[in-house]
Amino acid sequence: MMTRLLNAVVCAIALGSCSNSTNPGNAPRAYRLGFSATPPRLELASVLATIEAWRPRGDIALHTLSVPWKSMLADTSAAFLVRRDVAELVALYKSRNLPVIVQVDATDGLARDKEAPELVAAGRSISEPAIQILYREYILAVDSILRPEYFGLAMETNLVRAIAPSTVYQSLRTMTNAAASALSGQQSTAWLFVSVQVETAWGRLPATPQFVGVDQDRIDFPFITALGLSSYPFLGGFAEPEDVPLEYYERLSSVNFPSLPMLVVEGGWSSASVPGVTSSAERQARWIARQMALADRAPMVAVTQITYTDLDLTTYPVPAGSILPLFANLGLVDTQFAAKPALAEWDRAFQRPLCVRPGCGS
Repeated sequence: MMTRLLNAVVCAIALGSCSNSTNPGNAPRAYRLGFSATPPRLELASVLATIEAWRPRGDIALHTLSVPWKSMLADTSAAFLVRRDVAELVALYKSRNLPVIVQVDATDGLARDKEAPELVAAGRSISEPAIQILYREYILAVDSILRPEYFGLAMETNLVRAIAPSTVYQSLRTMTNAAASALSGQQSTAWLFVSVQVETAWGRLPATPQFVGVDQDRIDFPFITALGLSSYPFLGGFAEPEDVPLEYYERLSSVNFPSLPMLVVEGGWSSASVPGVTSSAERQARWIARQMALADRAPMVAVTQITYTDLDLTTYPVPAGSILPLFANLGLVDTQFAAKPALAEWDRAFQRPLCVRPGCGS
């Protein structure tokens, strides 16, 4: 998997200092910008090139983990897996003064109505107490070893609730809350979050007659101190970036609960047309500009993308029927690292002075 590739190269990566030029004529941004190390091709050199390419235009790092169910079911310890697969990469980010967001995906990231493929293949389920214990052990190991600044315990919880069997969602809720309680016991310093799917919250994926919001997620996951956002508006029926309401992120700060810091932990706009969606590189660039306008209005602390580059799917395992091709062209550069128009919009936002103290941008 990706983490094994990353682990193999992190010792060879020598990162220089990050460039963070500012333009005094621009309003400050109160949120950091960043990416993950996901490469265009599953090759060691590609991983290295990806990190080096986005480093000058990022001031936070993102890492998404799938629970290594197969290895843990084979009695490999959670601590060993975290140290082997990701510890050196996260240490490298921190050595360059990059805060780190880590999020753990316990279900199927490409099919939220299903459980994780490794569990399904083993005939197991998160409804089993023994599997929930393995999840909790992994969460505790990730926190104690990686010490992320922001730690996501579940992803797209509202979409799981909307389309997965009720037993899957209730099990996810139970084990996530138990893990959060255990983290409190080991004095975790991370801002804990779950992510919600923004299009689902707006009643667009799946389609509902009205805005749904995230109140149920705030009720079901009361431990969260931040709110992660997953947003793919081009898959939610928006034809043009400017069609996305300016309060698209801001409105998720429910009037029924105290406002929480928000961070975009996945999302984007395809630069190429995909089934059912017409798009272009120019549309993607306009989305990046629009997204920063949305972020400016919300209590945002980070805007990230999992992919800095497009994906060469010939090097990725793509199961039959997978929706991965929908996300292959989200990068700000192509698979050869050639810039798309969206990169200039991202760089324009990054060049704004970063101000993370209270009152910034007001």
